[in-house]
Amino acid sequence: MSSLNYDFKDKLKNLNVFEKIMAVNVLIFFIGWLIQITRKIPRSYTLSWFELPKDFLDFIVKPWSIVTYGFTHYDFLHLLFNMIVLYFVSRSLVNLFPSKQSLNIYFLGIIAGGLSFLVVYNILPDSFSSTVGSLVGASAGVNALLIFLCAYMPNRETRFFAISIKLWYIGVAIVLFDVIGLFGANQGGNVAHLGGSLLGYLYATQLVKGKDIGSGFEKIMDSIANLFNKKSPLKTVHRNKKNTIAGHNKQEFNEFNNQKKIDLILDKISKSGYESLTKEEKAFLFKAGKN
Repeated sequence: MSSLNYDFKDKLKNLNVFEKIMAVNVLIFFIGWLIQITRKIPRSYTLSWFELPKDFLDFIVKPWSIVTYGFTHYDFLHLLFNMIVLYFVSRSLVNLFPSKQSLNIYFLGIIAGGLSFLVVYNILPDSFSSTVGSLVGASAGVNALLIFLCAYMPNRETRFFAISIKLWYIGVAIVLFDVIGLFGANQGGNVAHLGGSLLGYLYATQLVKGKDIGSGFEKIMDSIANLFNKKSPLKTVHRNKKNTIAGHNKQEFNEFNNQKKIDLILDKISKSGYESLTKEEKAFLFKAGKN
């Protein structure tokens, strides 16, 4: 039993960041299912604490919902579709970009989708939103990742069954489907999808110019993470000043060099496509994506 427990913990430890996000989504889905069975309440009420309400005053009472709605699914097919797409698109992202940067795109996409939902349904007359309920689902974050890839390397081709198709065609199709969806039953969801897509597009176009619009968000997340990882103030850290290169320790210098190498490879991808990389460059990106 202890061996089985160790294997399980070891596999969890080796999951990449998006695989862990998928695991959390699945866990929350089944928590809602268990609440439905044990409390005998309708499925649509089991995770109401996580939903993003359309009314701004209701949102003020539960501000965490701007993020938690992205981990909430009531319908199994909704969950399954989002997780399948997230799995495949995240495999490309973690091999091409630093994990933190990919997370920035995903979470900013969720936030942008939620804010779009709130803005639209607090500006439009009530007659336009009478049939719209609270927002749930990871689609805005997934769309942000998809559109980011399509905008960052638009001419890269991917296989769709037996057809090779450029990524920018896929991006345009995704946006068109969501625009058409504004006139359907899932109007609120499609508003959020478009918000996430816009974020992904802006992130990619600015990154091509050398500007990472998610750096501020990353610093905020790092500050929050540091609150839970603070070490004892009584601990003394001794630095070996001899092991420095240009004023930086060896680890900092290596990180700087690795980031420069990643930037050069990504620049090569944006100009010539992923297939232009050598085996060594592909292996380096894959290793960097796991860190």
